[in-house]
Parts: sequence; C-alpha cells; structure tokens
Amino acid sequence: MTPAGDRTIPLATNQDLDESRLREAFGVFPSGVVAVAALVDDEPVGLAASSFTSVSLEPPLVSFSVASTSRTWPTLKRADHLGVTILADHHGDVCRQLAGPVADRFEGLLCSATDDGALTLDDGAARFDCTIHSEVEAGDHVIVLLKLHAVEHRSKSMPLVFHRSGFGSLSESA
Repeated sequence: MTPAGDRTIPLATNQDLDESRLREAFGVFPSGVVAVAALVDDEPVGLAASSFTSVSLEPPLVSFSVASTSRTWPTLKRADHLGVTILADHHGDVCRQLAGPVADRFEGLLCSATDDGALTLDDGAARFDCTIHSEVEAGDHVIVLLKLHAVEHRSKSMPLVFHRSGFGSLSESA
C-alpha cells in the first residue's frame, strides 16, 4: 500500500546482480560490528563481522555470518567457547586491526578470556560468552548460530556502525 499520490515503480526482474551492484545496495542498510574471538591452543584468534544479529530470547541465540573462504573461521570454531564483543563507536581502528594480518590482530588490545577460552575486548559496548549452536551454509557465507551463556552490557557505550563501506556512529536518541 502506498500513500496517496505516490507512484509505484515495479522492480525489474532478471537483472544482472553483479557483486559491486549488490554490495552497494546492501551497504544502504547499516549494521553493527562485532569481534568474534577465542583462545585456541592458548593463542588469541579472532575476526570482525558486520553481520551480527540477535535471533532468539528462548533459547538465547545470536548469529553472525563469515565468508566460506575465511582462513580464520576453521581455527576459531575449534574453540570450546567464543567471545563476541559488540564494538563501540571508538573501535574503528580496532575493527580494521581485527580484519588485518593475523599476527597483529590482538596487538595492544585489552582483552579478557573466560576459563573456557571465550575472548572479549574489555571496552566493548556488550560482551557475550557463547558456544556454537549450529552452522548453515548460505551461498558464499556460513551463518553461525551461537548460544549465549553469559552477557555483560555497558549501557553508556554507543555501537560502531558499518554503513556504505565505512564506519560511523549513532547519535543519542531523544
């Protein structure tokens, strides 16, 4: 249903949905950014993901997507527990670091690990201790459902936002 006076324009079908066109269209929708990390063989392993979402309250589930070609995910998913940190608006450089060379991803970052190996950033907007609930192959990505075991929330931090291939922040709501 459209408001009076609006003209409905149908979407063209059978379009060439090339990657650059899709990336641009997908980028219109802002998303939060998380770090997913754990200690694997006593070494920090992690990645940044801009596809995090809450899924269910009962049972408590969240999800993120990771590229099927990721070289980090096969190692990271071996961990007993995963830490998920919702990155705060001051974490733009941290996000770039987590997406950079593996050897440098945690250099200079203040992190904490649970006894089960879930690794989180100390100054995140929220932190979760999770286990893998299931994985779903989805095109060129894997959707990872995580079961939550613990949560810490810092209400004063604003989230880092990924929008149109760049980082930004939200303004305080009225």
